[in-house]
Amino acid sequence: MKAGVKAALITAAVALVLLLVALIFVLKSPKSDPQTVASAGPSGPPVLRANSHVLDDGGKSAVTVVEFLDFECEACGAFYPVVEDLRKKYDGKITYVVRYFPLPGHLNSKNAAAAAEAAAQQGRLEDMYRKLFETQTEWAEAKESRASVFRGYAEQLGLDMGAYDKAIANPATAERVALDVNDGQALGVNSTPTFYVAGERLNPRTLADLENAVQTALGER
Repeated sequence: MKAGVKAALITAAVALVLLLVALIFVLKSPKSDPQTVASAGPSGPPVLRANSHVLDDGGKSAVTVVEFLDFECEACGAFYPVVEDLRKKYDGKITYVVRYFPLPGHLNSKNAAAAAEAAAQQGRLEDMYRKLFETQTEWAEAKESRASVFRGYAEQLGLDMGAYDKAIANPATAERVALDVNDGQALGVNSTPTFYVAGERLNPRTLADLENAVQTALGER
């Protein structure tokens, strides 16, 4: 056998071995599922925490949708009916999670988040969530505190007012809101609503973008 042919065969054999090794490595490497990892990276801030507020639990096979929201945000208010329709349409197929992200330019956004969190401590987050969005035009953009208005909503919802007042006064309630804000900031969230669909960030430009992302995620299952 000529030396040139022999060298070529050896080179081809080495290349084949390397290719097989690379293939075995790829096949054995664990595949990251953004649905379960739910973070910006291996050591990044979590999109979803164990104590995050789940409005709908679709089970293990569901697509998780996380919304960072501001109850005073006009865009969040515009998305509210879209989100509600989405939750009904994909009931059992998505897990819907809300996280607080009150923006500094909204005077009552933190008050609204505190009201929601105080209601959550009584197992009534969704009732307050709905109330705040459905009345948003009545209190948003006010130049003074609307905390008393939110307390009135708590009364209308039949909450334990003693427990509600204690929750509002308890620094732990503000800290729980701040936990979501800090995670959002670490993730790079700077506007609302910001969604994460199956771990992928979505800053929607149109009302249809959210459902399109959900459909794409469901199609990949």
